[in-house]
Amino acid sequence: MTAPTLTEKLAILADAAKYDASCASSGGVKRKAGPGGIGSVTGSGICHSYAPDGRCISLLKILLTNHCIYDCLYCVNRSSSNVARARFTPEEVADLTMGFYKRNYIEGLFLSSGIIRSPDYTMEQLVRTAKLLREQHLFCGYIHLKTIPEADPALVEQAGVYADRLSFNIELPREGSFSQLAPQKNAPAIRRAMGGLRQTLDRAKQERASRHAPAFAATGQSTQVIVGADGAHDAEIMRASAGLYASYDLRRVYYSAFSPIPDSSAGLPSRKAPLMREHRLYQADWLYRFYDFSVDEIEASTDNGMFDLTIDPKTAWALRHRDRFPVDVNAAPRETLLRVPGLGVRSVDAILRNRRTGRLRIADVGKLARSLRSLRHFVVTDDWRPRALETSDLRARIEPKPRQMDLFG
Repeated sequence: MTAPTLTEKLAILADAAKYDASCASSGGVKRKAGPGGIGSVTGSGICHSYAPDGRCISLLKILLTNHCIYDCLYCVNRSSSNVARARFTPEEVADLTMGFYKRNYIEGLFLSSGIIRSPDYTMEQLVRTAKLLREQHLFCGYIHLKTIPEADPALVEQAGVYADRLSFNIELPREGSFSQLAPQKNAPAIRRAMGGLRQTLDRAKQERASRHAPAFAATGQSTQVIVGADGAHDAEIMRASAGLYASYDLRRVYYSAFSPIPDSSAGLPSRKAPLMREHRLYQADWLYRFYDFSVDEIEASTDNGMFDLTIDPKTAWALRHRDRFPVDVNAAPRETLLRVPGLGVRSVDAILRNRRTGRLRIADVGKLARSLRSLRHFVVTDDWRPRALETSDLRARIEPKPRQMDLFG
């Protein structure tokens, strides 16, 4: 059988990388491109998404290889999977990255890999790729390396010298699921690796504060949780995420809805998790990190531990706590306004600025928020007081209207 061409390898290994959602470049530091240096970190951006200034930011998102000695049942690249295999050399990845960047296709690289030979060997190949880009090609753009938990910590430290972000994927929210679905992985080992990386990040931060020191994985570490593979309900996943944030000072926890794979195990669900479930977890994650909701409060917005797929978690919480509404937008403190459905962080900050110079009317609030559709049921202004807060049909008034699906969509 002839070896795959570079184009064929790219098709295989880009497709194999699509299951990893944790490829954001937000928070990247600006690297100074010296003589001959190429590339830049924009400071904000996520793969296949948009920067705050409206620009689409793209990362080359590939695996070094989809060969793997592990046999995780939920992974399409597991050793027993009957999929086309391919492998890049570090030189090929470096050349692809530079070629794509010079054609203005990408602004950085997200590189992961199956485990080949051993964790240390795989980690060495990932580090070598980043080193080639930085030192040989003088690439100053964004690099995110997926690190291998079982690899030597010294290799992980080397990775942080060249990469802007490092991540260990915890993948399964229930530690007890590893023995069933990923028997060659060790949950305590993954957590130890994440803890070791946090210590290194903290030490590097202190060194930069006290003296001029080179950046080390300047955008920190992240992780990914697979949703729907092991039966964990949403409240359980959020509790696991809160523990990860607290223990390892993560920049992000990413949620990836499980999708059935070819020749999958009978121990896995036969249907994919709804993408809306993944979306609700991101919304709940936002409530925890930016809206001062506790995990207990977020859990209180669920039904038997699962988020409502029809309305968002904040609205679900508000409907269960109607006694806290309506909120006077001209007097309520910031933490109270943040709990109003329809008000985001920017809208709340705009309300606080504008009410210093005059009383806000409902039309003013509408201009500062995205929409009054749900918001108007939970706020009071000088010219507005909701009438439907205590009515039984309030939820029906707030729910998005059902849409006719496109026959071919």
